[in-house]
Parts: sequence; structure tokens; C-alpha cells
Amino acid sequence: MSVERILWEQDATGLAEMVHKGEISPAELIEAAITRAEATRPEINAIAEPLYDAARSRAKTVDRELPLAGIPFAIKDLGIVMKGVPVHGGSRIPAFTGDFNSVMTERHLAAGLIPIATSTSPEHGLRLMTESAAFGITRNPWNTAHTSGGSSGGAAALVAAGVVPVAHASDGGGSIRVPSACTGLVGLKTSRGRVPLTPLVTESWYGMVVDHAVTRSVRDCALLLDLTHGPDPLSPYAAVPPRGTFAAAAARDPGKLKLAVYRKSPLGLPISNDTMTALDTAMALAREGRHNVEEIDLPYIDRDFIADFARTVASAVAGSLRGEAERVGRSISGDIERATRVLGRLGEMLSAGEVYAGLQRLHATSRRLISETAQYDAVLMPIIAHPPLACGAMDPKGADEFIENVLDKLHLTPLLKIKPLFGQLMDKSLWFTPWPSIQNVSGQPSIALPVHVTDAGLPLGIQAAGRPGDEETLLSLAAQMEKISGWLDRRAPLMVPG
Repeated sequence: MSVERILWEQDATGLAEMVHKGEISPAELIEAAITRAEATRPEINAIAEPLYDAARSRAKTVDRELPLAGIPFAIKDLGIVMKGVPVHGGSRIPAFTGDFNSVMTERHLAAGLIPIATSTSPEHGLRLMTESAAFGITRNPWNTAHTSGGSSGGAAALVAAGVVPVAHASDGGGSIRVPSACTGLVGLKTSRGRVPLTPLVTESWYGMVVDHAVTRSVRDCALLLDLTHGPDPLSPYAAVPPRGTFAAAAARDPGKLKLAVYRKSPLGLPISNDTMTALDTAMALAREGRHNVEEIDLPYIDRDFIADFARTVASAVAGSLRGEAERVGRSISGDIERATRVLGRLGEMLSAGEVYAGLQRLHATSRRLISETAQYDAVLMPIIAHPPLACGAMDPKGADEFIENVLDKLHLTPLLKIKPLFGQLMDKSLWFTPWPSIQNVSGQPSIALPVHVTDAGLPLGIQAAGRPGDEETLLSLAAQMEKISGWLDRRAPLMVPG
């Protein structure tokens, strides 16, 4: 069997076991990953910066006793830094090249992972489809006419295509879970404070952004979290420490759990039959695992909640764009995409008082959500309201262009007068996926699970959200559902190597 085929069939844990036994070498794995990357690159377009020469060099010297020795890996082109590697953030703004490694990067390297590339992202991670003026369209390995999701769509495409078994990802409003749902992968949005973002930033989007990974298996997700979690001296806060290891949690039976199911759209917008089928499939898997499952309503997770989230993000984007302009020493309005510019301008129109008041409302709702769902071990809910969209289906023209033209006339007008326009933009941006931002606001962990394939042959995953700091229960439940479903043996049919 070729090494490329082994790379396709095995998860990271299985490949590491082969390295430890001397059955395969890191150099062989890296060469196979590079070959696979180049073979699939024209079809999926998921690489921002190839790191092939550095990967080959690292493979020659990596300690083969490390937990993930020699495992090919990708780092998202957004959020964390690898020394000497340009970070574009999916943008035409001149790249930032750091002279340091992020704490996460140091932990990845210390685990034995070998980055072969940085993965594509939409500009500043602001869209839930990975399409940018800087890098073009990243496509779904299951069907290249469709999106791999966003903003960690490049990471998901590389894993689903069998280029790497695990890839770094980040999540500020679903950016780990949406690509996982679109490509049939496992994606854990960790608890706030579980993994540090330092030293590049102490927090991002008021603490809503977290980093972890998209993976082929639950056990890979758990092992990688064991190797990367925990605060460093610059961390502003830390999640509750786990009781044991995450890998041990994923390996044990979860026992009989009390689960809830939430199936409404916070925006009150239509939900596809495929999404409801995926959620029903997840419920059936949970019941097969002997868990109690009951339906609940969360009436306070509504349009006002999502609007406060969107305004908060807009303010963060406005601040980030100011920082980028200061970094490059000039105006960047000609470098950024229309959708980014519109969101930033909306953020500039918000007063500091409105942003603070919105954050306080979000925190209050989060406290209520956490308190009222504490009786459940996890809450199952959708991730995407529709199957993976066709590429280009959320082109930022139309509503964005109309709103931008109106903003030219209203730039000194109170926000109240453009609220109807803001609602249009919010609905256009979030109708595909209104649920994931809930956990970014509350800080709870939530894991994306592959459970369903549509009649058109596209994956459609759901999520299980847990109590703050309790990734262990989620990983135990997810591993059980993975085993019952038999999903681990499924692969993107278009990408099977010869």
C-alpha cells in the first residue's frame, strides 16, 4: 500500500503509532502529504502558503518518540503565527510576518506535528464560506461545486481531501464547526480560555474567538487538545482544568447522559429538511447510546441576541481595520473587500456605549443560558440551516452594495436610522448558520459531529454544546456517537487516491 493511501486511510493517532513502531518514517509521511497537496490543490484551492522545504527539513530531525511525531499538519492563515511565515488573513493587505512563534505553534511543534502549509481563510475570517479576492474559492472535497464552509474552510478541505489528518482552526462565530459540518469532520470549539492566543493577542472579539482544530476522528481531537491546552503567563483567563486527560475521556463510555435538543432558528428563518434529518439522526444515535433526550426551547436566543453579537463583531472589525492601517502605515480601503469594508463602517458608526450595552446584554443572556441548561450534559442543535452551499452562493454583492451606498449618505446619522439595513445584512450573512455564535458568546464548548449525508452526497453535521469547561463529556459522547454511526470509515468520494 502506498504511503499516500495510508495517509488517506489513517487518522493522526494511527499514523503516529506507525511512526513509533518504525513502520513508516516522518519523511515518508511528509513527502506523501506534499504529493497529495499538489495533486488536490487545483481542485480544492486550500493552501495559502506552501511550507514544503521547511517541512522536509523538520521531518529529518523530528524526535520520533513525540506523541504526534512526523504527522503532516496545516496552520490556518489567521490568528496564530509561525516564525518567518507570512500571515495574510485571507486579505490583500500586506501580510504580517512574525519573528516569533505563537504559544499554540510552539505546542504544535513540541507535539511533533510538521506544518506543510498554511490553509486558506476568507478575509479576516468574516465569512462562513472560504472565498476571498486574495486567494479565490476554496472548494469542498465531497463536491467541488460546493463550499467547504468558513472561516477554517481551507483547513477542513485539506483534512477532508486526505492531505493532512488534522489541521489548526479557529472559531469566532462557528468557524471550526461550520467547515466541519460541511466536510464530514470533527470540530471542537473549546471553552473560553482553554487554549491561549498569545503572544499575538490576549483575546480576540472580546473573548469570543477560540483556537483548536478540525480532525478526522474524535480521538485525534482529544489528543491534540491534551497537547495544546492550558494557559501561559500572558493568558488573561483560563478554563476550568480537566479532571483527567481528554484522550481518556474520548476512550471511555459516557454512561447514561441527559441530553436536550434545540431545533429552532434564532433568526426565525427557514431551516432545510436535510438539517432536520441530520438533527433527528443525531437524536437517534444518542438514544441508541442509551441517553435520555428531550426537546427544549430557548426563547431568549432570538434576533436581538444575534443582532447584539453581529454589532459586537462589527465593532471588533472596525478596531482591527484601524490596527491594520496603522501597521502598514497607509489607508487600506482599497485592499479590503466590500463585505469587510461595510462591516467595518457599521462598526465605526456604533458608539462605545452601545457596544458596551450590547456586551452586557449578551453576558446576561449567557448567564441565563448556562444556568437553565446546566441540568443537561449536552444540548444538541444544528450548525448549518442548509446543506453546504454552492460556491459563490453568498457573493457579498447585493445587500452589502445597497447598504454601503446608503451609508455614504448616512455616515453621520444615528445607528437607529439604519437598523432595517443592518437587519438585512445580518440575515444575509447569518441565514446559513445562525446557531454557532451562541457558544462563542457564552464561552461554552461545542463539538461538531458528522452524522448525515444528503441525497446529493454532501455531509451535514450537527453540534453538541456542553457546560463551560466540560469538553470531557462532549468528547466521550462524540466518540460513542462516532462509533455507533460508523462515520470514521467514510471519506470524500471525489478524493480517493489511486
